[in-house]
Amino acid sequence: MTVSDTIHRKLTEAFAPSELTVTDDSARHEGHAGHRPGGETHFSVKIVSPAFAGLSRVERQRRVYAVLTNELRTQIHALALTTLAPGE
Repeated sequence: MTVSDTIHRKLTEAFAPSELTVTDDSARHEGHAGHRPGGETHFSVKIVSPAFAGLSRVERQRRVYAVLTNELRTQIHALALTTLAPGE
């Protein structure tokens, strides 16, 4: 299973999103800190979930980081997040 697949699976299980896009941006960071051969180090995620309704942007991001704690410690160097509630 790829890191991208793991991110997708974990966020789907945790937040039941109506929209989820996981993009591997690693190729854009080749030669920069944290890049490894083969990529899968830098990601952008857009997630829309009812679970984020009424939460601040910071709290939404904290909840995503909590779900991906292990991957952030071991595999992900950078994670750009767009976290939205439906209708936003």
